[in-house]
Amino acid sequence: KLLGAAAASACLVACGGGEIGGTVTGLGTGLSLTLLNNGSDALTVSRNGNFAFGILLDDNASYAVTVQTQPVGQICSVANGTGTLDAEGSSIDSVRVTCDYSSGLRGTVSGLQTGVAVVLANGNARQTLAANGPFAFAETLADGTRYSVSVLTQPSNQTCSLQNEAGSFFARSFLDIIVTCN
Repeated sequence: KLLGAAAASACLVACGGGEIGGTVTGLGTGLSLTLLNNGSDALTVSRNGNFAFGILLDDNASYAVTVQTQPVGQICSVANGTGTLDAEGSSIDSVRVTCDYSSGLRGTVSGLQTGVAVVLANGNARQTLAANGPFAFAETLADGTRYSVSVLTQPSNQTCSLQNEAGSFFARSFLDIIVTCN
């Protein structure tokens, strides 16, 4: 059996084994998404550019790249994400993942102490933030919609301030709302 395992390992190196990969574009700075190949082999991508899954596929194997986890405030789609490797197990580098901002208010919170939360409001929409990092309101806004975000509830023993909290929403040029807690 050891000889069989060694031969299989040698074949994977010498006989090939196709790598599945491609490029990610449009991913926002500081954000990440998780891709899957064939429902497993999870790959977290945190920058634009080339990516490749870690598990090589056998000759004639099928692949199907999907988005498991979307970045906060963005929607990513996959093109050229399915296919079958050829008989030589040639690698695939033509998968294209394109991310775009969704039509909702988004931002980042920093300085928030563990175990407390700040509640933001935009009209009737509420967003509870209980951890530092990116966030997004669930409601969608049409380009040109006026917004005005305020702190509805301050965390205990802290005061949170806002930047870029009001204006006209345009998905492509929106400046993230910055929540700073002290």
